[in-house]
Amino acid sequence: MSGGWLRGWRPAVSMAARNLRRNRVRTVLAVLGVTIGVLAVAALGIFGNLLALGAADAIGDIGTQVVVSPNADAGVESLSTADVNAIRRAVSDPAVGDPAVVPLYSDNAVVAGTSSQTFATVYGVEQPGLAFEAAEGSLPDRHRRGVIVGADVAADIGVETGDAVEIAGRQVRVVAVLAESESFSPVAPDNAVFLPESAFAADGYAQVLVVADSGETARAAASAIRESVNAREERVSLFELAAIVDEINGFFDLLSTFLLGLGAISLVVAGVSILNVMLMSTVERRQEIGVMRAVGVTRRDVLRVLLAEAGLIGAAGAVAGTALTVLLVAGLVISTPAVDAALVLDPTNGYYLLLALVFGVGVGIVSGAYPAWQAANERPVDALRS
Repeated sequence: MSGGWLRGWRPAVSMAARNLRRNRVRTVLAVLGVTIGVLAVAALGIFGNLLALGAADAIGDIGTQVVVSPNADAGVESLSTADVNAIRRAVSDPAVGDPAVVPLYSDNAVVAGTSSQTFATVYGVEQPGLAFEAAEGSLPDRHRRGVIVGADVAADIGVETGDAVEIAGRQVRVVAVLAESESFSPVAPDNAVFLPESAFAADGYAQVLVVADSGETARAAASAIRESVNAREERVSLFELAAIVDEINGFFDLLSTFLLGLGAISLVVAGVSILNVMLMSTVERRQEIGVMRAVGVTRRDVLRVLLAEAGLIGAAGAVAGTALTVLLVAGLVISTPAVDAALVLDPTNGYYLLLALVFGVGVGIVSGAYPAWQAANERPVDALRS
């Protein structure tokens, strides 16, 4: 059955190609319209996707953090050890994923180095390695002595691992310098220094940093903390970086949809062009179609020929538009060093190329369907009389 189906389409495609060559200028203009439409859909879709991928790459893994702070509106000024333990119990559920819980003391002080001094946030932390990464030196499993310096503070006061800094009149040796952070949370490690918890005499913690493996785990942890710690009263407030990431991703999804819509308008215009070409073609060849029907060519065969013509226009324009899109994106990568080639080669960009290719062919076939149906169903006598 499939062999007979293919045999029916082969002569139809051959005849359609011949008919299109008879009106080269009109055919080229119709193909050009589809090419522009496919180029618009694919290029705008890929550019929107590149913006989203670039934003996700720049944001990094900040969505894996949740910052828990005392709820000042409820009169809670600090987090007690009991609060920290309650947070640990809330996130220790296997359904949450057991993220790391890092309580922090907090204060402010002048930090002086070898060349200058700056005002910085001073945190007290016991296990810095659970939440931060070192660019110089190594982070201790248990922070007992020395100071860990944020990237911006180290650059401002000109210190590195092994140097001594003065914090609130006290000399402390630098054991590590943190890697530059990409986070924009209330805990800003770049502009801070980290001392052992024993350096603080405060009664409670200023914040608790919950560090998960993924954004989903972070969201689950935040929900568990709200349900457990805030069950009786809202003792803590939560700053969810994953929620911010979701809003950013939602914006770029909307932008991509908008750009695809703009490109689709071009393809709709191309479809109207194909419709016009096919209508004119069927009118001009009305007697020819009438002769074909009179000598025994079936309606199905006439329909095949005309649909093949429209499909060939759509396919030629779709292939040309896709090829031009690839060249355009390649030119963008070569001429713009800021565009990461790895983002361009992301497999998700291929979706927009495939979408534009299928859409281009589909527009051709849909636009040619009505003229083909109209010509195939006209009575041979009426066609010959015209």
